Amino acid sequence: MAKQPKIQLLRLSDLQPSQLYVSQEKLNRIQRGFDPHRPQSIEPIPYKALDGLLVMTDGHTRAFAAHLAGIEIVPAYADPDDLDWEAYRICVRWCHSEGIHTIANLAGRVVNTEDYERLWHDRCRVMQSQLAEKRVAD
Repeated sequence: MAKQPKIQLLRLSDLQPSQLYVSQEKLNRIQRGFDPHRPQSIEPIPYKALDGLLVMTDGHTRAFAAHLAGIEIVPAYADPDDLDWEAYRICVRWCHSEGIHTIANLAGRVVNTEDYERLWHDRCRVMQSQLAEKRVAD
């Protein structure tokens, strides 16, 4: 049985996003089942300490819903998964180049499903393909 990660409370403003957009459909779904009076009801946000930042590895929509509800502290845990950290570094660079340093900076970047797929997922697929080609060449 896998060991459960330790849940801690972190300030949303201390978590660096690693994506540029939020899906309106996902946000609507989360907000329907979300109780802003019970912040502990938020599913914990995974993060990874990476290059001096606490980078969110998932949960951007939950974090944004919490932000919209005025919640400043959320449950979080250090992501134990071995993910593609080079890809995450690229995503964080994209975020910084677009002025995204906290979840609050995603305001104005909530898009419909079609745009989310085109603007975010397609961009990530291209990046993953380029990384794969680079790794084969190395």
